[in-house]
Amino acid sequence: MSYRNPAPTVDIIIELIDRPRRPIVLIERQNEPYGWAIPGGFVDYGESIETAAIREAKEEVSLDVELIEQFYVYSAPERDPRQHTLAIAFIATAKGKPIAADDAKNLGIFNQDDLPQNLCFDHDRILQDYWNYRNYGLKPRIK
Repeated sequence: MSYRNPAPTVDIIIELIDRPRRPIVLIERQNEPYGWAIPGGFVDYGESIETAAIREAKEEVSLDVELIEQFYVYSAPERDPRQHTLAIAFIATAKGKPIAADDAKNLGIFNQDDLPQNLCFDHDRILQDYWNYRNYGLKPRIK
């Protein structure tokens, strides 16, 4: 018997704490689906989600991050058009100059009022949840 399970992924909302207003880093994806995304990726076999988050941040935006908290898990079957994934979202902090690497074609530093419109996956929802948490202390609610 073979099992079909969702693939675990991590998304890392990286706050740049050495800049005014603590902007976040987003990447422009080099591969499909194209658009802007929260840095992240698949958890490797034998790897903890925390290690995966730190690794993915380093690989995609060349930053050493400090994980602050595990924010929420996003698991809607349609969140990734490639396959059913579940994303463990982290809030992390970093200092320094992010540099696009790995599968990031480009990167940008954004505040809440200047986010790009073409966000991939369900990252518009994740970022809306994040800003509600940052601004009002409201964590996402189970739906």
